[in-house]
Amino acid sequence: MTDDALPLGPGAEFDAIRAMLAGMGDAAHGIGDDAAVMSVPRGEQLLTSVDAMVEHVHFRREWLDPAELGWRATMAALSDLAAMGASPLGILVALEVSADWTSSLGELASGIAEAARAAGTTIRGGNLSRGEQLSITTTVLGSAFASLPRNGAQAGDSIYVTGVLGGPGAALARLVGMRRPDPAHRERFAHPVARLREGRWLARAGATAAIDVSDGLAADLAHLAAASAVRLEVHLDRVPLVEGVTAMQAMASGEEFELVVTGRGLDAAAFTGQFGVPLTAIGTVSPGPAEVVLVENGARVAPPGGHDHLSR
Repeated sequence: MTDDALPLGPGAEFDAIRAMLAGMGDAAHGIGDDAAVMSVPRGEQLLTSVDAMVEHVHFRREWLDPAELGWRATMAALSDLAAMGASPLGILVALEVSADWTSSLGELASGIAEAARAAGTTIRGGNLSRGEQLSITTTVLGSAFASLPRNGAQAGDSIYVTGVLGGPGAALARLVGMRRPDPAHRERFAHPVARLREGRWLARAGATAAIDVSDGLAADLAHLAAASAVRLEVHLDRVPLVEGVTAMQAMASGEEFELVVTGRGLDAAAFTGQFGVPLTAIGTVSPGPAEVVLVENGARVAPPGGHDHLSR
């Protein structure tokens, strides 16, 4: 905990906050007042986003340890800033905590702090309340001189994706079936990385639109196509895959937190040289109707479904 944190009063709630602050260490900044005071760089826009992870909806306790949950919840929220080409300014964390999670708050906080440090930002406050299950709601604040929208894709652009896909979906399928996932797949599921530096690089390099892969590549491409009112054609043999998954499985795999961008002539070799992560051209943008077309062996195939937050 940094020296600028204010002293906290007595009580079980504040004891829990003190335990979390101990776990956060120097990743927490200015905690203890009624609101965080922050400055936006001159001439830049303020960007905000919020993401929630709810026990029994988004995860089960036996899948991940508390530090992994904290990391994952934080990186998932930061990924939205990455997709906008923004730099993070701070993180707010609101927790609903059931009785059986109280003793794990320090570990959970350490995972949140580790993710904040990795992203080059700090935790600026939040809220803590009692609940029937663990719920982590993470608000992220960032800034950008010119943000990268979903609605900028233009006919003639190429479609690019960062990284390799399919690991989280493969891990989740085995976890749901109470089977041990492949260690490499589990690592992608438990420790995603928000592509913050990569998103800023792509925005500067001339990317026209972007979205992060949270609901599945096929589903998120559909969001981008709808926002930009364009047709997106993807060749399945170009989709970069982790070992052991098919292209269709990768298209459906959610919570990848890689970036999909459109643009012309993006330098994939320079990108990989800078970040050690592949940037792969997987398709093209053409005039509407707004749809996603998947092509395999020269034939059109139906896209897989993606995650729907309100589906059962």
